[in-house]
Amino acid sequence: MASRLESYQRLQQSGIVAVMRRMKPEKVVEIVAALQRAGVTAIEITVEHADGYACLDVLKKQFGAGLLLGAGTVLDTETAKRALETGADFIVTPVVKTDVIALANRYGVLIGAGAMTPSEILTAYEAGADIVKVFPADTLGADYLKHVKGPLGHIPLMPTGGINLNNLADYVRNGALCVGVGSALYQYETAQEIEQEASRFVQAYQGAKNAKK
Repeated sequence: MASRLESYQRLQQSGIVAVMRRMKPEKVVEIVAALQRAGVTAIEITVEHADGYACLDVLKKQFGAGLLLGAGTVLDTETAKRALETGADFIVTPVVKTDVIALANRYGVLIGAGAMTPSEILTAYEAGADIVKVFPADTLGADYLKHVKGPLGHIPLMPTGGINLNNLADYVRNGALCVGVGSALYQYETAQEIEQEASRFVQAYQGAKNAKK
């Protein structure tokens, strides 16, 4: 299991976090392999159903430390514990759940907490979240991130929801540590198509990041 610092650094390095919902264990390895070849090395598997845990297990066995593996849609401590036992390196909850944040802190794993308003963002961070998942990001757009980063520039933000190739660079320029991207990354027929599209996302992230320097 990766440490909090290692997970944070690897999330920033990957830039793109693939948020994978309702995946099947018999298909997930091929998809993730294509994403990894493109440079997406951080994966969030949602665990609102049993297949999510099966996907965590098979990915951990297949990729080991080569993949930063997170559990998403974690709404309670029982789910968080099971995800960690299954091999998750980090936890993501779509809302501010202080008990889940406390559990992740206790076990020394990175926790991302979902929030939208400045008050929620600050509350999540002060409760111990390492990263705040601004969700759903596309509701208010990339400019919203810039305005939030004004008074809350010390808080690492991961916008998620509606991120695509047209707006990704705007989020990075406006202060995103990394971005969560859903089916736009992998909803294609072949592994080659997935790899090609994921490569475009990685290139867009790196280009925007380098432009900030």
